[in-house]
Amino acid sequence: MGGDHGPDSVLPGAELALARHPGIKFLLFGDEKIINNYLQKKPKLAAVSKVFHAELTIKGDDKPSAALRASKGTSMRLAIEAVKDKKAHVVVSAGNTGALMALAKLILKTVPGIHRPAIASVFPTMDKDTVMLDLGANVLVDSENLVQFAVLGSVFAKSRGVEKPTVGLLNVGSEETKGPDHVKGAAAILSRVEFPGQYYGFVEGDDITKGTVDVVVSDGYAGNIALKSAEGVGKLTSYLFKYYMMRDPIAIIGSLFSFGALKRIKNRIDPRRYNGGVFLGLNGLCIKSHGGCDPLAFSSAVSLASELATNGYVEKVAEDINNLIQQETFLSEETV
Repeated sequence: MGGDHGPDSVLPGAELALARHPGIKFLLFGDEKIINNYLQKKPKLAAVSKVFHAELTIKGDDKPSAALRASKGTSMRLAIEAVKDKKAHVVVSAGNTGALMALAKLILKTVPGIHRPAIASVFPTMDKDTVMLDLGANVLVDSENLVQFAVLGSVFAKSRGVEKPTVGLLNVGSEETKGPDHVKGAAAILSRVEFPGQYYGFVEGDDITKGTVDVVVSDGYAGNIALKSAEGVGKLTSYLFKYYMMRDPIAIIGSLFSFGALKRIKNRIDPRRYNGGVFLGLNGLCIKSHGGCDPLAFSSAVSLASELATNGYVEKVAEDINNLIQQETFLSEETV
């Protein structure tokens, strides 16, 4: 029931995801009358769905603290509890981000050894898709948090088929002497410990879209700014392209000849195809879809959820974090 469009995006999005992943089954939490009215017209989706009525919903402008206090019986809480109770493998919501994170941390809790969960997403680049985290969950972090993010991001990348992910720390320069202490401290740790990825070094903002590394790690402050900046550049590029194209008759004719290539470019950078922020580090899978998502965007979030659930992400994180904290160098005095 969350997001700007509620069931109008979620239910058609689920239908699109089902076409891509025929093995998916859905537990749908919300207003059963609205949901069932839609399912009556969609027999294939209805056949793999169970509806759980929820009288209450969390509003998009509710503060996380208020949402927590009034969460009992809401569709969001019931959906997260389904993951906790092993009735579902993953929860996907387009609702209130702060409330979703707060409830997920409260109900699912973090993987033993993880101090803070992080929000991760996938970026298209010149070379390949790149995983980036944290995108806003943790504004202030220390070196140890960044190292744990590197583990979380590496396991995420491996679940998407990258055998030995390269990991870079987002910084203001590539030189070892540059950057804040928590970033340099994380670099010192990652350069000598064993973890699921391969430490590359510092990366800068333009390395994100170059595809220099498979995983870009940062604190939530820099990560969120980078995310919003990338979204802004995408919108600006689209606006300028349409603005100048439609004012030049020759350009319009030329676009007809290059329609196929233009369509492939659009699909490659279409943010709807990369929708879905993953709350990494929780003892259960939780995916945040953009609140303004359309059906295609929501289906992308569901597809991402299916990938992670199928590849046993949570279990792999627990194993790799346990391996990390057992290494003596990880908590040595010089890195505190």
